[in-house]
Amino acid sequence: MSSTGRQDVPPSLPKQCNISTGFTSFFNVGTYIVYFIALLAICNGTHFALKQAAQPRIMSETIVGLVIGNVNDVQKEFFTKHNFTGRRNMKFMTDFGMICYMFALGLEMDPTSFIRAPTREAVFAYVGMFSTFILACSTTPFLQYNEQRFSSKVFILALSLIISSTGSPLLTRVLTDLKIGKSNLGQLAVSAAVHSEMVAILLLSFGYAVFLPEDNFGFRTLKRVYSGRSSAHVAFALATQIIVAAGAGPFVMGWINHANPQGKALKGPHLVLSIAFAVLIGSISTLVGFSPVLSAFVTGLFLPREGRISRFMISKVNYFLSFIFYPYFFVWVGLESDFSGFDAEKIGCWMRLFSFFLIGTVGKMIGAIICGLIFKFEWRDSIVLGLLMNVKGHLHMYLAIIAKKNEIVSVATCIGMILAMILMIVYIPLLGLYISERERRRSPNQRMALQWHDPTQELRILLCLHGAHNVPAATSFMEISQGMGDPGIVVYAADMIELTDQIAATLAPGDGVDAVTVTDNSVIQMRQQITTSLQDYVEENGAGISLRRMLALSPLSNMHQDICFLAEESHVSLIVLPFHKQLQADGKFDGGHAGFRYVNRKVLRTAPCSSAILVDRGLGSTYHILRSHVSLNAAVIFIGGKDDREALAYAGRVAHHSGVKLTVIRFLLDTDAEVSSTLASRAMGRMEEQEQEMKLDDECFADFYERLIAQGLVSYMEKHLVNSAQAYTTLQSLEGRYGLFIVGRGGRVNSVLTVGMNDLEQCPELGPLGDILSGPSFSAAASVLIIQQHNQRENSGGPEN
Repeated sequence: MSSTGRQDVPPSLPKQCNISTGFTSFFNVGTYIVYFIALLAICNGTHFALKQAAQPRIMSETIVGLVIGNVNDVQKEFFTKHNFTGRRNMKFMTDFGMICYMFALGLEMDPTSFIRAPTREAVFAYVGMFSTFILACSTTPFLQYNEQRFSSKVFILALSLIISSTGSPLLTRVLTDLKIGKSNLGQLAVSAAVHSEMVAILLLSFGYAVFLPEDNFGFRTLKRVYSGRSSAHVAFALATQIIVAAGAGPFVMGWINHANPQGKALKGPHLVLSIAFAVLIGSISTLVGFSPVLSAFVTGLFLPREGRISRFMISKVNYFLSFIFYPYFFVWVGLESDFSGFDAEKIGCWMRLFSFFLIGTVGKMIGAIICGLIFKFEWRDSIVLGLLMNVKGHLHMYLAIIAKKNEIVSVATCIGMILAMILMIVYIPLLGLYISERERRRSPNQRMALQWHDPTQELRILLCLHGAHNVPAATSFMEISQGMGDPGIVVYAADMIELTDQIAATLAPGDGVDAVTVTDNSVIQMRQQITTSLQDYVEENGAGISLRRMLALSPLSNMHQDICFLAEESHVSLIVLPFHKQLQADGKFDGGHAGFRYVNRKVLRTAPCSSAILVDRGLGSTYHILRSHVSLNAAVIFIGGKDDREALAYAGRVAHHSGVKLTVIRFLLDTDAEVSSTLASRAMGRMEEQEQEMKLDDECFADFYERLIAQGLVSYMEKHLVNSAQAYTTLQSLEGRYGLFIVGRGGRVNSVLTVGMNDLEQCPELGPLGDILSGPSFSAAASVLIIQQHNQRENSGGPEN
């Protein structure tokens, strides 16, 4: 005791309490981080298992979230009577994530479409919404979706509007994963879904400004005038928010974009300013009681969608949503959707579940069929479009949970609606199979190859690039491929972008040819650098070249499908792929990218036209090809077979370039030698087929000789050889004499001159000659173009080449 009679308190006690409390908080945070990492691992594992059934990632996240959320221990942790903090924190994080989701969604949309003439996509969206809305309004009052005390007609209108809308971000991601986003039906569905969701959310926003769902869907009456939350106050605040966003937004965002050009890092203060500006605008209507989630959408919708800062915000927000928020969101959905409250024994619960699914499905199909009759679509295509437009997304699940929390609908009804939304996603892979088969049936039946190309028509080439380092070789290839210049060539320059989870988080609906676009900053800069370089070349030297930009965006396991689809859609005659290895400063190749090598091999097997692999050893950077003088010595090696004939057909275009000196080297079998006769007798098991091929070789070469060699445009050299050993020696003797070799990949019936060469092949996809010419023992300055002619029988399936 002290002298004053008070009990002394050890001075160290408060400090110990603070340390203990801080340690407990730190431990709790660490525990939650471990839980979240485990959640991501479970989601990825489930996605890998469901990927075999072509199910999108949202299915794995939904299943994991519903299962974990309904575990008894998890329910007790967050929903016991004494634990209001966990419930409140989860709701706060969910609301914050949905605000980010809605802001990015609005920023990706274009409100000016309302003042333009309606496009075909808009007509599909509006007619589908109207038919579904009418059907829903006619049927939902009899199904008792709402609690008895909420028999408001406004609720029926709101529910019908939700049923008639489409989850465009989810549909975009799913169609991209299934590789049908660039198909005609895929592009139409994505664009129509964007129109549908934009209209639906705007109508919900205007409805929320007039009615109050939390108060029996009643009007924001005059009683709220003095509190500043009446319909007039909310409408005025919302109008002010739209005017400020549409009026001041372009000036503020334009100034920030001008101060942060592409290629330079974004300035931190400018980034903070842009975020603060968006938050300030979004806060205007929330001050008078408007929903922050809907306010975020309105803000994003009327801010400029073009410019670097907008793309940066979309990219980062979508990255946050995909990797952090979505797994967390579905756990929250699972926690709120307590399956013990689903009265499975009551038929009414099942009726509401399946009616929610059927109303949307039938309504969308009716609207799509009507539009199909207007635009002369096949009825099957119309039905597929209707089914795709019926997909619901994250916003719809969020609204279902909010309705349950506000006791607008029962727990059983909420669970039924969520299960119906899941059913709307499950069947999409089946639709993807139909669309893929449809595109395959509609692909041209003629053999798309250089040898049969009509010289009066422009030549179409799909030129693929891994990155900016492929541009010099690409421009050189375009230069020497022009031919006589009339009618010229059309080059579809396609960027091969691997669809990783990080890239997928930045996807947004695209314009023009691309159904989706990537908002990742590094990808945008890389694509803009390639576009600028190619356009500069075409403007300066490409008088006979028409350039189109394309995007092959997919996982490496499926990228060959994307490339082949682009080739089919563009009706190209030749696909040119970059070699999977990149030349280093010492003149040697690096280890290469195994994924791109896989893509090349699959394209060679499934291409709908002729295909080629360009092994770049300085083409374009070492040799500056000019028309004023000869700057490149090129050689085409002709042994025989369909691929060599295709190489000869391409060489016929190169021969017309005044800056290229072309030499044709023909390898002929010396039939007088005894050894060669013995080998030939072993190799010529199918004499009839070989004689036919030899006849085609002679006819093709005779035509080439008459058109080009006899006219002095091409030099000619013959090599009479006995076996493949002499052929190999002859190839070695050409080292250092040419900067570009053009060879066929294979397809030779008579393999006497190449037999045994493939025993030591490092890259079988290059063929025997291409592998030798691009190998480490050959010249480090000689680029090689390996061409394979299109063959419908071989490229329609079957074993890999």
